[in-house]
Parts: sequence; structure tokens; C-alpha cells
Amino acid sequence: MIHIDIVSDTVCPWCYIGKRRLEKALSLRPNIAFHLGWRPFQLNPDMPRDGMTRDQYLSVKFGGPSRAQRVYEHVGAAGLDEGLEFNFNAIARQPNTFDSHRLIRWASAAHVQDRVVEALFAGYFMRGKDIGERSVLIEIAGDCGMDRDLVKHLFERDADRDLVMAEEGVSRRMGIAGVPCFIVDRKYAVSGAQDASVLTQVFDLALKDQSGAPIPLEAVQAAEEAAGV
Repeated sequence: MIHIDIVSDTVCPWCYIGKRRLEKALSLRPNIAFHLGWRPFQLNPDMPRDGMTRDQYLSVKFGGPSRAQRVYEHVGAAGLDEGLEFNFNAIARQPNTFDSHRLIRWASAAHVQDRVVEALFAGYFMRGKDIGERSVLIEIAGDCGMDRDLVKHLFERDADRDLVMAEEGVSRRMGIAGVPCFIVDRKYAVSGAQDASVLTQVFDLALKDQSGAPIPLEAVQAAEEAAGV
């Protein structure tokens, strides 16, 4: 089995694109068992608890909507290549993502983590849902098969705040400054929304590491270059 930790943020369009490319890479290795875990990272750790208007955020981050439009045109084109039709105009508020990461953590215990991650991405990027709003997160949790009342209770008692903050701190101490980042078998870190072919090279290298089989030097060099080792 190969373990893959995906460090991402729920408002990162490249993370959604990276998810699709990862899924494609997994489908290219149907005979390998994978265990996936989603790890928290906040691109905007200083975002106010209630978020801010999208126009205000674009002004702060990009200097205004017109420059942001050029950036998002590029992202949108990359998304379409992966079957994702981003609807950036539907986003009215830029959320604080901390609570969405807590929900992802709880979703792991309910065995619906990937489903919840997908719902968060789709809700935000396609329908403009405010995924910093707890009522929205509770709705997503219920739609994905989680216990709504339990999730509401966990938010009310502010559960796992320190654990999620500590987990994000680990990623930053590892040198991760941008997302997505795919950590394969806790050894190889692939930064960015890389093509499926890059990910499969790293999968193959990790599997050979596990088996102890001799690895051709050129395969090691290619995979390690792809993984940024």
C-alpha cells in the first residue's frame, strides 16, 4: 500500500485541479492499493473569522478585479482541461478556511473524507457557497453522510482547534509554502498540481522502495526530479 498525504486548502483552485490529476494518476495504477489523507493548510491564515467580501479580497491580493481576472482566466483554462468549470463570479465572500479543515478532519473518522473534500471544492468554486459559514459546513457534512448534530456539537465546543493548528504547523516546518503538495509514503513530496504522469513516476519509485527491488538509476533521477527531492 502507498500512503499519500495531500496538503491543500479548500479555497485553492489549483488544489481542486490537483485532485483531478491525482485521481487520474490513481486510475493509471489500478493494481496498487492507496491510502489517502487530506491535511490542512491555510493560504490566508490571517483571514478574519467571518471572511471578507470577494471584491475586498481581490483588491488586497491582486490589486483589483481586472488583474485577478487575468489570473483566473489561466486557472479556468487549466480547470477545463480536467473537466472543472470554475464559476469564480459566483463567489461573493472569501472565507476563513479553518473550520472547513476541521470538518475534513472529522470526515476521516466517518470514512467520507474524500467525499467531503470534493463537496467543499465544488460548493465553493461552482456554486459560490461560503464554506467559512458553519451552517454551510454542517449542511455539506450531512449531505456527505456525516451526523449533522454531531458536527454541530463539535463546532459548538470548538473541538480539535489545537490539533488542526498543530498539523498545519508541521507542514510549514517541513518547508511547505504552497499547495497542493502530495507527500508519497512520507518520503517524496510533489509540489503543485502536477500532471498524472509525474505522480505515477513517484508512485512507481515508492513501490520499488517498499519491495527492495533494484531501481534503475535513470528511474530514480526522473522520479526524484519530479518529486523535488
